[in-house]
Amino acid sequence: MGLTADQLRLGLDAIARTEPAIARAIARVGYPEPRIRPTGYATLLRTIVGQQVSVAAAASVWARLEALLGEAIAPEALLATEFEALRGCGLSRQKQGYARSLCELVVAGSLDFDNLPADDEAAIAQLVQIKGIGRWSAEIYLLFAEGRPDIWPAGDLAVQAGLHKLLDLAERPSEKRTRDLAEPWRPHRGAAAIFTWHCYNNPAL
Repeated sequence: MGLTADQLRLGLDAIARTEPAIARAIARVGYPEPRIRPTGYATLLRTIVGQQVSVAAAASVWARLEALLGEAIAPEALLATEFEALRGCGLSRQKQGYARSLCELVVAGSLDFDNLPADDEAAIAQLVQIKGIGRWSAEIYLLFAEGRPDIWPAGDLAVQAGLHKLLDLAERPSEKRTRDLAEPWRPHRGAAAIFTWHCYNNPAL
């Protein structure tokens, strides 16, 4: 489960005590709502299904997969399904490759969502074994599904843009600069990331 409202508030309050810009922003826009996704294989499969398509299109593909394979969309069932049947659900050849990569790792026991490493970088390294899942997708999973408190997706353009606005920077920071700026906010960078999304394009700032 992702970071709760109380965890977000506590984390942001801790940052605000040493970062006046964050304190001012909280006073103007309030605390963000939690962003929570279920833990487990299905959340990463949904991520693959949703890549480069609209929310509505992804929901349609998911519904067809559930109709074909059952609501759980068990990895064993997906692996046993022919290419044409999955294509009929809306999965391209590329996405089928990504989905099969995920399912194969789960079935082989190489990827256990109940026992990912406690170390964030080690957990990211395991998740990016999945074809089609890069660092950003792994970070989002660990933040939204597992609620890891110090995940900081510095490569996210909205995080960079939010930080640009929050800290009144001359320009949108690079990934490295975004990472460096948040170093003092450990171990609460996950709350900071969610707050940057909350502030991004917020007319109150």
